Formats: sequence, structure tokens, C-alpha cells
Amino acid sequence: MRDAHGRRIDYIRLSVTDRCNLRCTYCMAEEMEFLPRRDLLTFEEIETLARHLVGRGVKRIRLTGGEPLVRKGIVELVEKLGAMLGHGLEEVTLTTNGTRLPDMAEQLFAAGVRRVNVSLDTLDPARFARLTRRDAFEQVMQGIEAARSAGLAIRVNAVAMRGVNDDELGDLLAWCGERGYDLALIEAMPLGDVAVDRRQAHLPLDEVRRSLEQTFTLLPSLHRTAGPARYFDVAETGTRLGMITPLSDNFCAACNRIRIAATGTVYGCLGHDQKVELRDIIRTGGPEALDDALDRLLAGKPARHDFDIERNEPALARHMSVTGG
Repeated sequence: MRDAHGRRIDYIRLSVTDRCNLRCTYCMAEEMEFLPRRDLLTFEEIETLARHLVGRGVKRIRLTGGEPLVRKGIVELVEKLGAMLGHGLEEVTLTTNGTRLPDMAEQLFAAGVRRVNVSLDTLDPARFARLTRRDAFEQVMQGIEAARSAGLAIRVNAVAMRGVNDDELGDLLAWCGERGYDLALIEAMPLGDVAVDRRQAHLPLDEVRRSLEQTFTLLPSLHRTAGPARYFDVAETGTRLGMITPLSDNFCAACNRIRIAATGTVYGCLGHDQKVELRDIIRTGGPEALDDALDRLLAGKPARHDFDIERNEPALARHMSVTGG
């Protein structure tokens, strides 16, 4: 699949639910209205769609949410996707808040997952509770340890925010390095109305990098994943630091992905409302209609996102959890 700008699309971020058992202040409102189950794609429909996309050249699928592990039966879906590995599909991964990993890490590894991204913005339990509006810090710690014990490679994802957690990003990098985890820092994206003042909390990652280089030796790395992170090797730890900079250093020219919401809505870009609806097509339209809809999406995929931290309102009304984080 190629879009109108010549970019090859071979990576799918696939949301299985908009629900989450945390309420991170920069991601969603405290009182969220979630979709009814009937509006979501069934696992059989997700498998059908995934097979079709792999047939069109998709190499990597990342399961997201919301929190993907809160959807009942998720391991069975991972097993079905894992059966495609070696048959066009090269990787199945997922992004999780870690709370369900104590019970699921070994099952995920057995199903074919080899690495996970775990969201963790702070090492302070009290700060964690304020940020997530939930007292689940120990669950996340246990989940990360369970993932490591199961053999999963771990990348910790942290949203960098001025006045919120900027005072401990060095500690977080050291903590990850001691345990052999990579760390990815992310600039918060202006999606949906949330509790955080995004302009006040915005922290350009080039500023963070200069601060970290007072303690760590950061060397540009050749390491790449399917996502947008730009990596540095951390000489002192032997691990890597990734930086995802949608606001301060646009990376859209190399975009290789589309995002599929749990409803079957497919977005060409996280920062636009350009989309096609696939749920009814999957149920009644057949492969040719599915191809037609995907081709329309690719033809209209924007050249770049439209995020601007200086605006007084979010770029889009929908929350990150609706699109697929």
C-alpha cells in the first residue's frame, strides 16, 4: 500500500477497545463515556481485516486501546494474529499500561508477542496516582517484571511534561538502564479536552536531550522500529533512548502507518479526521469493497499532521484512546 505522497504503508496500529482502567490526565477526561460493545469490531472481524491487510503488504501490527488487555478474550485474538507470523506478518506487538501483564505476560509470549511498550510516566507512586487518577503503581511494577520474566523485550513510554515529571526523566532513564529496558520520551499531543494545560506543560524534547546529556552520553543510533521514535544509544547503560517529537521536530515525511479504531474507523493520520468506515464493509461488502475503501483512505492521507501547541483548543475533539494510542 502506498499513499498519494509515495509513502509505503506497512504498519498498522489497531485499537481493540476505547476503554481503559486508568484515567491519565493528559489522555482522557475523568468521566469518560465509552462505546457500547455492539459498536466494536468482533475478534473474527479484526482477524479478517488483519489478514486482508497482511495480504496487501502490512508487516507489523501493534494492538492498542484504550488499554488493549482489558478486552475480554484478547489473548485469543493475539493467538490468531500470531498464527500469521511468517506468512507475511513479521511482528505483533502491543502498547499497554502494564496493569494486566502480571496475569497475561506469559500468554502473550506464547501467542507470538516478543516485545511490548509499557506506559509509565513517573517512578513516584503518589505522582503516579495523581497522573492516572488510580492507585495502580504496584500493579504496573509487577506487570513490567512479569513481562521481563516471560521473555518480552520492554520499552517504557513516558510522556514528558514541564512541571509534571520533567524533574525525574533522568531518574527514569537510569532506572530503565539498570533493568535493560529502552525508554521512549513522547511530546504530549493535543487531542481531546483533558485536565492538563497542554501549552504550559509542553516540553520540547531537544531541551530534555540537552539536560540528559549533562549526565548521560547519548549517541545517535541506527536502531529503528516501525514507529516514529528517533533513537540514541545510552553509553552508560547499554540501552536506548527514543524520542517521539510530533510538535518540535515533525516526522511525517517518513510516515508508514494508518490507525484503525475499535469500531473499524480507519484514520490516515492521528492529527486529522480524514477516515473511512470499514465495519459495515467487513460485514457485507467483500474484499473488493474493502480494497476500494482502503485505496480512498490512502489517496487522501494527509502529508502531515496539524498539531499546534499554541492553539487554545485541541487539534481534534476525539481523545487519544478513541483513535488508538
